[in-house]
Amino acid sequence: MTAQCLIPDWPAPAAVHALVTTRSGGHSAAPYAGLNLATHVGDDPMIVRCNRQCLRRGIRPLPTDPLWLRQVHGTQVLVGEDYRERTDADACIARTPNLVCAVLSADCLPLLLCAEDASVIGAVHAGWRGLSAGVVEACVAAMAIPPASLLAWLGPAIGPQAYQVGDDVRTVFCEHDRAAEGAFLPDQRGKWLCDLYLLARQRLAALGVMRVSGGEWCTFSDPQRFYSHRRDGVTGRMASCIWLDPAGTGEGLPV
Repeated sequence: MTAQCLIPDWPAPAAVHALVTTRSGGHSAAPYAGLNLATHVGDDPMIVRCNRQCLRRGIRPLPTDPLWLRQVHGTQVLVGEDYRERTDADACIARTPNLVCAVLSADCLPLLLCAEDASVIGAVHAGWRGLSAGVVEACVAAMAIPPASLLAWLGPAIGPQAYQVGDDVRTVFCEHDRAAEGAFLPDQRGKWLCDLYLLARQRLAALGVMRVSGGEWCTFSDPQRFYSHRRDGVTGRMASCIWLDPAGTGEGLPV
């Protein structure tokens, strides 16, 4: 089955290619039904391998297998040229064509970055723990170019109407930056509704990354298209992929 994906709508240079998978396509059975790309959630490894093959030859075929990370909700950044299988990291950057940086998610925020001159790309897995600890800052620093020359795209994540958190989450963000208070609204159950997208935009703006696109989805509220750990518990993962192709080939269509 062909992998179905979203193509980011952002002003990236022609040499930069990116996609985010949905749960459509693939071979996994419930509760992973569809295109589960994660090996750590209990799905049959052989089926996950088949799903990854579907991704490789999908609507926008990948030039190589993605650099799969072992995500740990931290701030470690992998340099793709130094990739070793099962690397513990929550972000990946690359300067070499056809290295596919990828992060997996099912509510956490996938964040893609590229230089305006297509000299470097990055992919970030930004759940609240990694985001608060500085994974975005670490990735931007590793890219080693002026932040003002970067473009960012925010992929599908749990939306602000669905993401309920406790005082501990709000406190850790607000202690870092009082402006983060605007990303938390009290709900009727004594908790807070958290706007992960706004928190990411604030972190990017503080770094000087001002050209930010995306951020209009809610994984929790769209079970037909997206996996959501908060909604379903045991479930699959989507992949957000980005790579460089100086030839400017590999065009695909939004789904």
